[in-house]
Parts: sequence; structure tokens; C-alpha cells
Amino acid sequence: MFTLAHISDVHLGPLPNLTFLELLSKRITGYVNWRRHRGKQLFGDTLERLLEEIVKTAPSHLAITGDLVNLALNFEMDAAAQWLNAFHRPHDVSVVPGNHDAYVPGALDTAISLWKPWMSGDAPREDGHDFPYLRVRENVALIGVSTATATPPFMASGFFGPNQARRFERLLKETGERGLFRVVMIHHPPIRGATANYKRMIGIRRFHAAIHMDGAELVLHGHTHLNTTYWIDGKTGRTPVVGIASGSQSFGGHKPPSAYNLFHIGGEKGRWTLNKERFSLGRDGDTFSKDHEQILLGG
Repeated sequence: MFTLAHISDVHLGPLPNLTFLELLSKRITGYVNWRRHRGKQLFGDTLERLLEEIVKTAPSHLAITGDLVNLALNFEMDAAAQWLNAFHRPHDVSVVPGNHDAYVPGALDTAISLWKPWMSGDAPREDGHDFPYLRVRENVALIGVSTATATPPFMASGFFGPNQARRFERLLKETGERGLFRVVMIHHPPIRGATANYKRMIGIRRFHAAIHMDGAELVLHGHTHLNTTYWIDGKTGRTPVVGIASGSQSFGGHKPPSAYNLFHIGGEKGRWTLNKERFSLGRDGDTFSKDHEQILLGG
């Protein structure tokens, strides 16, 4: 049994007071938003409590689907690298970037450079591309896809382009032929209507086409700060698409409180089993309650 933990949108903080020069970009809108809303609802020790709970479950692997930072400032990117380095080893943690990690032009390149040990495949690449990447752990293929891109103010959309889509299709086919359980990690939900238009993923049709053609067993995403399950019809049946609340969200906000999912993966090709446990922060701000769900694959 392979146990995969999933968290997202940790938005490491808090932010310090920033200079005028540091705010001369899209960051000024993000900073105002943070001061008005997120700075009051995120942080505290919520994320630390979440990670303490995950450690107790001793998962086989941890997937983090983006938005490690807020405004992609240099000190934030460095702090996120230090935070990731505090985990046992990069081999056991896989990260994909979110829109906040690519908040301004150049930020995504910085994230890739600093977070590469947690955001790259097992084998060196010869094609010059960073995504999608592939990691294989036991009989599970972890496929990291990027929708992160810098956008104008008041936009938080993601982009999944045709070139990455072709590489993604090849990875799905290859790992499917190897009989692996394929977990796709992506930040934006690849589902129409899952979020507001200004936050949507551009390229959903391309993503669905790849799933239709070659199949996948599980898709994990963040971005919405919601606990959700959608489905995509694929080559081998329906593929569950699961989102999770922000890892740093305290109780009492307008979005669900901090949560993480545990996926217990068993069986083999054609006979996979998938059980999901969601642990959500309670009203006391200290304990996490559990909901259990068996996900039927291939139906």
C-alpha cells in the first residue's frame, strides 16, 4: 500500500512591510489583498499543526500543488526553499508551482532554480523543458505539470500550452504501458466552472484530450482553497480530480479551514484501489477531524 499525502496553497508568511519600489508591479494589488484578507485568515501556527499531523501518519510521499509564496519576492522564494529543505529529503516530496509562485515575470525561473530538488524528475532531461516531470515511487508515477505563469493585475489564471500537452500525453502513455498508477499534480483545476473566469486554467481542453487518449488514475490540484472532487472521462474510465483547502487557512474564514488528504493506493493495473481520507482543522484550531471515502476507479 502506497500512501500519498496532499497539501496545497501554503502561502508561507507573514509578509513584512514592503518598500514602494518593491510594490511597483502587480505586487501592489496582491499586497493590498493580503493586508485586507489573507493576512488575517492565514498563518499563525495552522500550517505547523497541519504538518505535525501529516508526520504522524508517516505517508510514503507528500505532494504540494503550488502557491508556496504570496508575491514571489526574493526573500519569500529563499524562505520557501529553506522550508522545503526542512523535510526529510527531496526524494519524498514533490512540488509543482502555482500562480503566486510565478506572480511577476521572472519569478517562475527563480522558483525552478531554488526548488529544483523537489520540482524535477528522477532522470536528467535532454529536451530543455522543466515540465512535465516524472518521478516513480514503487508502483506510482508522480507527474508534475505546470500551469504557473505571470499574469496582469487582478488576474490569477493558469496556462497549459500545446507543447507541454504533447509531452504530457507521451508521459501518460509511457507510464500507463509500464503498469503504473499515474498521479498528476497540477495547480489550477482542469475543470470548467471550478473557479471564477479570471482564475481559470487556459488549456483545459488540451488537458482533457490527454486524459481521454491515455488515461490517468488520479489528478491533484490546489488554487481554489476548496475541498472538492470532480471527474474526467478517460481511456480507462473516470479519473478523479481532487482539490484541497489551503494548508494555512485558519478556522472562521470564508474558505474551508486547513486540510490535507491521504490517498491509500493499492492493487495493480486493471485492479487499482484508492481510498481517500481528508483531515480538516476543527473549531478548536488544534485538532484535525477525519472523513473517509473509497473512490471507485474505472467506473
